[in-house]
Amino acid sequence: MGKIITFDKTQQSKLYIMDFPNIFTKEISNQVIGRINNLTPETKGQWGTMNVGQMLAHCSVAYELHYDNKHPKPNAFTKFMIKLFAKKIVTGPAPYKRNSRTAPMFVMKEDKDFEKEKKRLVDYIQKTQELGEAHFDGKENLSFGKLTKNEWNNLFYKHLDHHLNQFGV
Repeated sequence: MGKIITFDKTQQSKLYIMDFPNIFTKEISNQVIGRINNLTPETKGQWGTMNVGQMLAHCSVAYELHYDNKHPKPNAFTKFMIKLFAKKIVTGPAPYKRNSRTAPMFVMKEDKDFEKEKKRLVDYIQKTQELGEAHFDGKENLSFGKLTKNEWNNLFYKHLDHHLNQFGV
């Protein structure tokens, strides 16, 4: 699927490239769900301000934008700006930086029910895997327009991996 590009901190001229795992496969989806199942309500983040319940709810927003009609569609100007400045970050090959800014709909200010949010996220991951990459290839994203299956994979997997690493699983 997509490529992760990372730089060796000691030798910034070296470039390391590796594939993102394919979130649309049962094997990778199950691995991600296994990592989620290793979380507890007491799991602490290694950076950032979210607690574990908020992080699970935050990760579900990427799926809500595709499956649920609960977020407003951006107007043409906003969509243009999002595509111009955020699409490459979200769907591209580079990993997320710690403590990066996020869109307002992803900000979780109030506490969330850990078990409810965990089940909801796992259900989204399973539904996405069952629909498969062919379902997503060329599908419209609310903010970014039509995405390839590769871009959808990057959007889903990279975000989950970033936050599961944040919480040490």
